[in-house]
Amino acid sequence: MTTTTAAVLVPLLPFLGAAAGLLLGRRAPGFVRPLAVLPTLAAAGLAVLVAVRQGGGAGGGTAPLTAATRLADTGSVPIDLALQVDGFAALVAVLVAVVACCVQIYSTGYLRDDPRYPSYAALVSLFTAAMLLVVYADDLIVLLVGWEIMGICSYFLVGHYWETAAARSASLKAFLVTKLGDVPFLIGIFALAGDTGTFRISEIHTRLTSETAGVPLDHPTLIALLLLAGVAGKSAQFPLHTWLPDAMAGPTPVSALIHAATMVAAGVFVVARLLPVFASSAAALAVLAAMAAVTMVGSALAALAQDDIKRVLAYSTVGQLGYMTGALAVDDRGAAVFHLITHGAFKALLFLGAGVVIHAAGSNSLAAMSRMSGLSRRIPDAFWTMTVALLALAAIPPFAGFFSKEAVLGTAEHAATGHTPGVPTGVGWTVLLAGLLTALLTAGYAARLWLLAFRGRGEPVPDHGKQPVAMNVVLWVLFIPTAALGLAYGTLPDWFDGETLTPTLTTSVLGTGLALVGVLVMYGAWRHRSARAARVPLGAVAAHPEAADAVSEAEAIATHEAAYGSIAGASDPADPGRLLLGPLHRHAAVGFHLDAVYGALFVRPVRAAARLVRFLDREVVETYVRGAGGAPRLLGAAVRRAQTGNVQTYLGALLAGSLVLAVAAVLVAAGA
Repeated sequence: MTTTTAAVLVPLLPFLGAAAGLLLGRRAPGFVRPLAVLPTLAAAGLAVLVAVRQGGGAGGGTAPLTAATRLADTGSVPIDLALQVDGFAALVAVLVAVVACCVQIYSTGYLRDDPRYPSYAALVSLFTAAMLLVVYADDLIVLLVGWEIMGICSYFLVGHYWETAAARSASLKAFLVTKLGDVPFLIGIFALAGDTGTFRISEIHTRLTSETAGVPLDHPTLIALLLLAGVAGKSAQFPLHTWLPDAMAGPTPVSALIHAATMVAAGVFVVARLLPVFASSAAALAVLAAMAAVTMVGSALAALAQDDIKRVLAYSTVGQLGYMTGALAVDDRGAAVFHLITHGAFKALLFLGAGVVIHAAGSNSLAAMSRMSGLSRRIPDAFWTMTVALLALAAIPPFAGFFSKEAVLGTAEHAATGHTPGVPTGVGWTVLLAGLLTALLTAGYAARLWLLAFRGRGEPVPDHGKQPVAMNVVLWVLFIPTAALGLAYGTLPDWFDGETLTPTLTTSVLGTGLALVGVLVMYGAWRHRSARAARVPLGAVAAHPEAADAVSEAEAIATHEAAYGSIAGASDPADPGRLLLGPLHRHAAVGFHLDAVYGALFVRPVRAAARLVRFLDREVVETYVRGAGGAPRLLGAAVRRAQTGNVQTYLGALLAGSLVLAVAAVLVAAGA
């Protein structure tokens, strides 16, 4: 099998698995699980094969794999069915395929009793195929196809528990907010093609970076900002990040897929592929840096105030994506994709582990878990793997998150000191300072999650037996890259652009020191407030852990708001995050009221306009319509009254009319 054929099969196999799953789900339910797992597993194997054959990417001297065929002659800019596999694409495709395979295997146990599992598994396969198409595509229109398929898949998967109002609302919000960014993204693609004369990403990159044949863009800032709007929506960056925390209403495996390998990773990867476009405008880099800084710090503060374990992880994803966009703002896509890959490993592990925790605790509330004891002993696999994943999230060495986060901070320091051509020093300082502050906050909310979930005090957690083997195996599979992937920092530059990813001394000391401070401060606050956990809050256990994992999670989501009054945060006096945030806690718990601002600025005016249009249609337009129909109706009624069917009446009317005409004729003749 040639490398090109293998690369084509990587996105094609999950697509065929999705089609077969949708067609055979009801007729042959025994084939559903094999059709969900085997095509994705084969795609993962082929993705690894393609990466091995590429052998190090462009940085290692290997030319990117390219293949193309003309898809449509538009009369101006043609559209090609083209793929390009360089070091970036090869490694990201491996991440996507491996995480998707783990999610499918995990789901066979997690959703084992779900009646809608066939459609769920098919949509996960389609989601995976769409992301792999985005990764391998070399034509922006082909990339856009995968981009939009992911949007509709997220709508259906987030709304999987459509019986709950939270899931219905979250799926609609995810679809609308991402579409809001997709409109300028589409315009930006057309504008970029108009300036460069091609939709091919490789040709755009060559035209903008070639020292001999480089062609500058006519409208670099406008194009970059239009593309950035779509990226902000897909990758949940400020101000279009509000859909991602609410998307936790979907099943936990879906959350892992969206946060680790698909959807949110797509935006970062597209900016990495089109980074020369953004580097053409210092203003665009400044906007990207400001967006990353606000996203990092704001999401970390919000994560400190969340009570739902999955919402903590969701805001964490938003912040880690901010690190990636910050690296792109200082013109280093190697550091950005490095963090994308390591984050995909440990965040998938955290979400899949959270599914086990929710089932064992019977609740998604950290306040409830803090009133339970022995949770870590009931689920030892999830406890140990999540502990390492949280250490990686907090960037504690020697785990993967430390090396990738330090690569971002190191390149930001390089730009801040004026050593990155084309990047303003202000951009570097913005990313560096925000990144260091976020490192402190990240370690804090990671420690808070661990302490509240696994060091609770109170009634023992009931023993509901071991989790399915498939779920625990997946946790340990993801544990390996979480613990060790960062050690590849010396090899990965050969897969990327050749820029070093080695941690620098200054940022390593600062970043690790701030992370340790965050952990110690959170531990001290937890010890200070833990005595208050003796009083069990209302609704401490809202769901029924005896049920299947997915059922328990759905019940926990549906009853959380009723039990605590707000799905954003419980009024828990024992919460150390409440102590540390002080008056800021109530604002951070609801995402700094950004949803309320959007409601006041956009939702309410649109609804008011809709009510006005409805009033005008009913009271004005319909009045004229009714009047236009009423006049003929009245005339018809009058004529109908004259048609009595009585011959004498008709004859009398005829004679009376004849008499009137005769009198009128006489008068006219007499000159009257």
